[in-house]
Amino acid sequence: MELGKKIRQLRYKVGLTQEQLANKLGIGPQSISKWENGLSMPDITTLPLLAETFGISIDDLFDLSNEQRLNRIENSLDSNEELPPDLFREYEGFLKTQLGDAQNKKRATSILSYLYWHRMNSDAQKAARYAKDVIKMAPGEKDCQWVLNRAEGHAAWDWNLANHAKAIEFWRDIVEENPEARLPYLYLMDNLLADHRASEAENYLERAARLPEARPVMVQVYKAHIALARYDEKTADRIIEELVETHPEDSACLFEAAQYYARKCSYAKAIELYERSFEKEVRRPRFCDELMGIADIYEIMGEYGKAAKTYDRIIDLLENEWGFSEDTGLERARKEKSRLLAKASAT
Repeated sequence: MELGKKIRQLRYKVGLTQEQLANKLGIGPQSISKWENGLSMPDITTLPLLAETFGISIDDLFDLSNEQRLNRIENSLDSNEELPPDLFREYEGFLKTQLGDAQNKKRATSILSYLYWHRMNSDAQKAARYAKDVIKMAPGEKDCQWVLNRAEGHAAWDWNLANHAKAIEFWRDIVEENPEARLPYLYLMDNLLADHRASEAENYLERAARLPEARPVMVQVYKAHIALARYDEKTADRIIEELVETHPEDSACLFEAAQYYARKCSYAKAIELYERSFEKEVRRPRFCDELMGIADIYEIMGEYGKAAKTYDRIIDLLENEWGFSEDTGLERARKEKSRLLAKASAT
C-alpha cells in the first residue's frame, strides 16, 4: 500500500480529521492532504511522531515484509552506536514475535542476540568512562576498578575471575553434541589455550584435524600455540617459520603468523607479516584486521605518529574499498586517528 493511502487509513482508524492530525504534527492541514493524495511525502523527521500518533512502528507505515524489517534492524545496529529506548523496544518486540516463525526463528534469534549485545556494548562504554573518572579522582582506593574490568575486559589477577572454565564447558558440550562441526573445536581450543590447558587442546586438535573441513595450515598454527602454552617456544617458533616458508603467498597463513609474533611481543616481525598479509590479500574489499594490528603495535611501542598514519590507511580502505561515507566504524577510525595525533603532539 502506498504511504499516502496508509496514512489516510490510519487517520480514519484513530478518528482524526486532517486538521487534527496536522495540529498533532505541528504542520499545516494542506500537507496532510498532499500526502494522502500522493502529491508529496512526509519528511523523514516527521515519521517517528506520525508513527507515535497512530500507535504503530515506523516500519508499519510502509507495510514492510518481515524479511525487510529484519534487514532494517540489522542495518540499524550496524550503523548506530546507540539506539533510543523507544526504538530498542520496537526492535525487541518485533524480533520476539518472529521467534515463533519457523522460517525466521534462527535469524531473529541471532539479531535479538546482536540487539542485546549492542545495548550492552553501548552501556559498557558509558560505564567505563565513569569508572575511569572515579579512578582518576581517587587512584589509591578500590571502588570502580571491577566495573572497568568488566566493561573493557581488563586482566584480572585472581585466577577464579580470570579463567575460562565456563566458556570451556559450553564449547565442550557443543563439540560433543556436534562432533562434525569444525568451528566449535576452534572456539574450544582458543579458551583452553588461554588457560594453558595444552594437553586438552591437543586432544581436541587431533579430533578436529580428522574432519573433512579441517584446514592443514590452521592445524599447524594450533600446534604452535599448544607448544607455546607448554612454554616450548623453540618448537612453536619452528612450526610458524616452516609455515611461512611453505606458504609465502597465502594471506591467511601470513596473518596467523603475524598474530603469533604479536602475542609473543615480537613486534617488528609481527608488523612485517601483517604488511605481507595485507599486500597478498586478493579479496576486495579487504578487511582492516592487519592494519588494526599494526596500529595497535605502533601505539604499544609509543610510535603514535606511525599509529595515526596507519589509521589514515584504515580510513582510506573504508572509504574507497568499502564505499563508506557515514558509518560508525569510519567515525571510530577518525576518532582514533585524532586521539593518536594528540598523543603524538604531547610527546
